[in-house]
Amino acid sequence: MNDFDTQIERLNTHSVKWDHTKEIFGKEDLLPMWVADMDFKAPQEVIDAMKTRLEHGVFGYSKATEDTIDAVKHWLKTRHNWEIESDWIVFTPGVVPAISAAINTYTEPGDGVLIQSPVYYPFGDMVRKNGRKLYKNSLRYTGDNYEMDFGDLEDQFKNNKIKLMLLCNPHNPVGRVWKREELRKVAELCIAYDVLLFSDDIHFDLIYKRYKHTLISSLSDEIQNRTITGIAPSKTFNLAGLQFSTIIIPNERLRNQFNTYLAKIGFFSPGSMGIIAAEAAYRHGEEWLQGLMDYLDENLSYLKRFISEELPEIKVIEPEGTYLVWLDCTELNMEHKKLEAFMQDEAKIAFDEGYIFGKEGEGFERINIACPLATLKEGLNRLARAIKKYKIEKP
Repeated sequence: MNDFDTQIERLNTHSVKWDHTKEIFGKEDLLPMWVADMDFKAPQEVIDAMKTRLEHGVFGYSKATEDTIDAVKHWLKTRHNWEIESDWIVFTPGVVPAISAAINTYTEPGDGVLIQSPVYYPFGDMVRKNGRKLYKNSLRYTGDNYEMDFGDLEDQFKNNKIKLMLLCNPHNPVGRVWKREELRKVAELCIAYDVLLFSDDIHFDLIYKRYKHTLISSLSDEIQNRTITGIAPSKTFNLAGLQFSTIIIPNERLRNQFNTYLAKIGFFSPGSMGIIAAEAAYRHGEEWLQGLMDYLDENLSYLKRFISEELPEIKVIEPEGTYLVWLDCTELNMEHKKLEAFMQDEAKIAFDEGYIFGKEGEGFERINIACPLATLKEGLNRLARAIKKYKIEKP
């Protein structure tokens, strides 16, 4: 039986989320509801597999095997109806390092790389830090959700000599699970303007019941031939600290180039615990994942209900996927830095501030609901008390 209600003490576990609050935010008394890891134990089958490996006691160099590859292929086929070849797979310590590797492999300094803001902030960071030119195809906010601006996307491809596009699906932070027809339009434009595509699908298992995830590379041979897809068990099973990701590159030439770059920086293989955990998760984690999604659905319902009843000034952008919820706080009429200070100094909560995802995110907050309901209630009650006090004191 999966227990997602138990509040697990995470202090003194080297947790970025819980142990480094003061270092990151400058304050110690904040409830952390920011970074995308969960406050839940991994599936017991994963823990047991790691215990068995620990008991062996020898931790020399490790390398992923055919068993690892077969576990990934099995998961993709059974969960996502995508049948891939073994030699398409490259293992890396994370999707973000793979994005950096792709930027360095397929573009030159000064080349154009496109993102869709507001988007996961390492996308832009990797482009800038690697000396490429960043272009933004901003998503259109409808007031309830987000959509792609395909006219602007084509103009960017046509006029700015974009070499690489970074796609986020499901989208972090706005929670969209892009529809098949939306992805088909992206694919058609990438093909027409000879743009390579890196599709970050790391949240692809975390889809709410009314929606269906599509891997863009599965749409056609043409788009598959120019797409690099990043997935991982890290978000699905809360294994981010084990640093194991799968990068799928069907095009042999692109794959060889990618592997050459990894060799150049001295990367050999993920660590043994990441390999063991990934195999166990992909082989035995489906029941746990179903329980997780049911729990997240309940947390999301509670969040929506609470905000509707207690905080009508805030609008919930309902996620179609991920355990991250995008909150529109613009009706509070606070400049984004004032909003950040308010959330930390008055509400005593550490959110991911909307502006870090791009200028388009100013006035928004990203909250992580992958926590016991009691933690979520505590965070929302803190927020409600702070806003009610603010409204009373506001001149």
